[in-house]
Amino acid sequence: MQYRAVVDVYRRLAELYLSLGLIAKVLVVLVFALITTAFGIALVVWLPADHFSRLPAGDAGWRKDPVLRWSVLILKNALGVVLLPVGVVMVIPGVPGPGLVFILLGVSLLDFPGKRRLERRLLAVPSVLRFLNSVRKRFNRPPLLIDREAG
Repeated sequence: MQYRAVVDVYRRLAELYLSLGLIAKVLVVLVFALITTAFGIALVVWLPADHFSRLPAGDAGWRKDPVLRWSVLILKNALGVVLLPVGVVMVIPGVPGPGLVFILLGVSLLDFPGKRRLERRLLAVPSVLRFLNSVRKRFNRPPLLIDREAG
């Protein structure tokens, strides 16, 4: 039943988009591209330089309190579930936005077996790592450190 409600929401959004005029459609695409790019840049700048080269800290204070730990894990995974499909859509030719970057950010927020290996494969794409580090450089952040063998 829950999935039917979600599908109905997407169907209504698609119908609303299709009912718009050409100028409104272009405006929606431009606003979506601007917002997703700004959000992606903020996430890339916010990441610590060693995010992809270290294992998560098990001694972090929020991990000791079970309520806080589960709350953070649920929120983090929920954000990853949102970012991953947005990135997949942006990878489609003609759709604006940094798709591979969003896929990488979505994957890094999710918790699943083989996550580190998939992150390394995405970071092995030269254009992805080059883009991430050029964005970080513009905001005076150090380049990302990549440990391709660990994980």
